Amino acid sequence: MLEYKLNNDITLRMFNVNDADALFELTMASKPYLREWLGWLDYIESVEDSKRNIEGRIKGLIETGGFPKSFAVIYKGVLAGTIGFNEINRGIQCGTIGYWLGQEFQGNGIMSQALETIIEYGFRDLKLNKIEIRVATENVKSRALPERLGFREEGLIRDAEWLYDRYVDHVVYGLLQDEWRGNND
Repeated sequence: MLEYKLNNDITLRMFNVNDADALFELTMASKPYLREWLGWLDYIESVEDSKRNIEGRIKGLIETGGFPKSFAVIYKGVLAGTIGFNEINRGIQCGTIGYWLGQEFQGNGIMSQALETIIEYGFRDLKLNKIEIRVATENVKSRALPERLGFREEGLIRDAEWLYDRYVDHVVYGLLQDEWRGNND
């Protein structure tokens, strides 16, 4: 099982079906908080839904030649969120990262460290040329991460996502492999 130990508190590892209960509980506990920016929450109604989600992530290993696309974010031994590539376009070697963290885990620098690791994983292991992050324009917390890590704002997608009662625009951030600070290691 692929695992990245970021420090004594934070680990990224592949999901397994045994994570279904914890993923469902985390999703439900943070649902009111996450609902502001994640449009899929109403589709998660049971542990079985979380299990199917994880099974889909595991099947994604075929698409990447055995490399996981997404990871469980573990904080002090507890599932805290998820991060990974929502899409990978092998034609242009571009991956689009998505991430979320349960409400109780916010403000600990967890996602910043996780995102740095996933960027490095994308460029070094998945051999991507470009990584994108698409964020709702008003989602200030999520926008801060790519901005802090050197991504360039590349444009705006209008009405990019339906969030329950409204459309939101997305800002597209991009980072090329030769722009990543870890590319010369």
